[in-house]
Amino acid sequence: MTNPWATSASASLGTHGVVTLVEGSAFCISGRTGNVHPTNPEGLFFRDTRFLSRLELRLNGAVPEPLSATTLDPFSAAFVARDQPGAGRADSHLVVFRRRYVGRGMREDIVIRNFGAEAAFCSIEIDVDCDFADIFEVKEMRVQKMGELSMTAEHSRMEFSYQRGAFRRSTLVDFSTPPHFSDRIANYEVIVPPGAEWSTCLQVTTVIDGEVIEPRYRCGQPVERAKPVERLEEWRRRLPVVEVEHATFRKLLDRSTEDLAALRLFDPEHPERVVVAAGAPWFMTLFGRDSLLTSWMGMMADPDLALGTLQTLARYQGKEVNALTEEEPGRILHEMRVGETAELSLGGGRVYYGSADATPLFVMLLGELQRWGYKQSEVDALLPAADRALEWIAQHGDRDGDGYVEYERTSDRGLRNQGWKDSWDGVTFADGALAEPPIALCEVQAYVYAAYVARSHFATEHGDADLAEDLRKKALSLKESYNRDFWLEDQGWYAMALDADKRPVDALVSNMGHCLWAGIVDTDRARIVADRLMGDELFSGWGVRTLAAGMGRFNPISYHNGSVWPHDNAIAAAGLMRYGFVDEAHRVMEALVSAAPYFDDRLPELFAGFSRAELPFPVSYPTSCSPQAWAAATPLLFLRTMLRLEPDIRNAELRIAPAIPEWAGRIRVNDVPFMGGHLSIEVEGERMHVTALPEGLSLVHTPRRPTF
Repeated sequence: MTNPWATSASASLGTHGVVTLVEGSAFCISGRTGNVHPTNPEGLFFRDTRFLSRLELRLNGAVPEPLSATTLDPFSAAFVARDQPGAGRADSHLVVFRRRYVGRGMREDIVIRNFGAEAAFCSIEIDVDCDFADIFEVKEMRVQKMGELSMTAEHSRMEFSYQRGAFRRSTLVDFSTPPHFSDRIANYEVIVPPGAEWSTCLQVTTVIDGEVIEPRYRCGQPVERAKPVERLEEWRRRLPVVEVEHATFRKLLDRSTEDLAALRLFDPEHPERVVVAAGAPWFMTLFGRDSLLTSWMGMMADPDLALGTLQTLARYQGKEVNALTEEEPGRILHEMRVGETAELSLGGGRVYYGSADATPLFVMLLGELQRWGYKQSEVDALLPAADRALEWIAQHGDRDGDGYVEYERTSDRGLRNQGWKDSWDGVTFADGALAEPPIALCEVQAYVYAAYVARSHFATEHGDADLAEDLRKKALSLKESYNRDFWLEDQGWYAMALDADKRPVDALVSNMGHCLWAGIVDTDRARIVADRLMGDELFSGWGVRTLAAGMGRFNPISYHNGSVWPHDNAIAAAGLMRYGFVDEAHRVMEALVSAAPYFDDRLPELFAGFSRAELPFPVSYPTSCSPQAWAAATPLLFLRTMLRLEPDIRNAELRIAPAIPEWAGRIRVNDVPFMGGHLSIEVEGERMHVTALPEGLSLVHTPRRPTF
């Protein structure tokens, strides 16, 4: 990418005094005073580099007392504080207002008002610093810069620079009112008359390899004209309008669509393509698995996310074998990075391919777009990329020719685990022992099965009966072997994986929910799987845990070994519903919806897996991303699961067989994008009404079956 990608935006007020603003690959994290401190994981970040590590405003020698912090819209916030009261006084007459706007840089308007009856002396200090730390150095609090830092200040500008080899970055900080500089501190001494105010505007501009990146928000220009505002308004206009009786679910849906708008990225070389980033603040970049699953989950809101994500991933699809980046022909990338240490992390490249599941998910999502009848010529144009993906599955993915896709990193810089539970200890036996690679994950085989099914449907549609039959046989053969080799008869659940020796990794985990969703589970075992997912060991009452209580590495406050992930639960609920376990699906959805108010009506990336019987409130996970893409898409998949909405344009059918939980009440969805038009669906009790059904389509009231 030659230029930073742009997006809509997001803002959030954290539960621990943290304010996060996001606009594309730029984001700012601060405390509720508005101040930024380098000792915390805070700052202004752009393209994986911290361009502002300190921004501290002091009034009369002290940090003002915070009164309020409010996100005005998805990319800006307002902070209100007052001067510290004098000795023996309860009140202060000086109030500080800070309005902050993030977008390829930052603008901050600072206003000090005097509500007193006499003129007030104000000594204002704005302490600024830049360390140009890599995003993960900051996240992991291990900043130790090895390059050369410099700073100059004159007239109304401070300039900070950093160079290490070919890596060059600078930050320009401009003040609309020229200050007096003392090292890195901008000083003002002013008298503010009674009832009057003093103001200045601070503008932060990033410079990358000598190229000045113009901020979206510049001092002296109207904020309303900024591109993110236009994009956000356009997104809102195109969204389906959802009416839900259940207030919490309605708020959750509203927040989720705003967050998905925030996480959209726009490629400057292909501005018509929209992709979705993985999550804020630490993962504002394109990910394979995350972006694909999020796009699938959000189909009811915006199929363009799916198409743009597929087009962009196809653009970067692997072409050669590279052991350092784990690139292989046909493989879909895991993630992109552009910071200073990008070439040192995850295999040593700006694009890293270490993912076992992104490649089959690519084919699955393409098949989903086909089933929706969406922009068929553009979807068909991606079939060569899908075929290259299937070639990767057969050749590089299946390392030993046993019919299963395995993974093993090709250097010690890659990810040890390459499924969605990609932490170092994410794949374990019941006794806590780590599985040794090559590892064949259960859900990856399920995705491969669904990929074969999806591509066979394309072949049928295009009149290639031989290819369709060949893919059908591959799918059925994989399903048969999967149900033979992964099923643990003594335990009564599917193994999480097969290890290097083809031993079943016997931990009880949530991954089985993905297998239900993809349809690879034999119907005569589905009831057992549903009972295991909903048993006390896995189901916490707030959701299905990643790892069951009683397993060797169970820890409710771990990342992947006992926590609750909303997207994992949304997929499990969809899988349960697909196999006809309606009550179980409803319980999962109710659990997550009930948790949302504890997280400001937003589902976080993950939260702790403590039992609801033990704690009547969910417990947050400290470094959870919020907003996070597939967590944001979770309520949308809940909505689709309740409606049991399954288009099948190949067979000229639209299946809608609502199974609305009683707690949700009446649901009406207007303007669902579908086949170039818009559907409206209303469900109340046993009554359903669908309008604007395209000509030639039959409305089918029976649910989709979990068969080929």
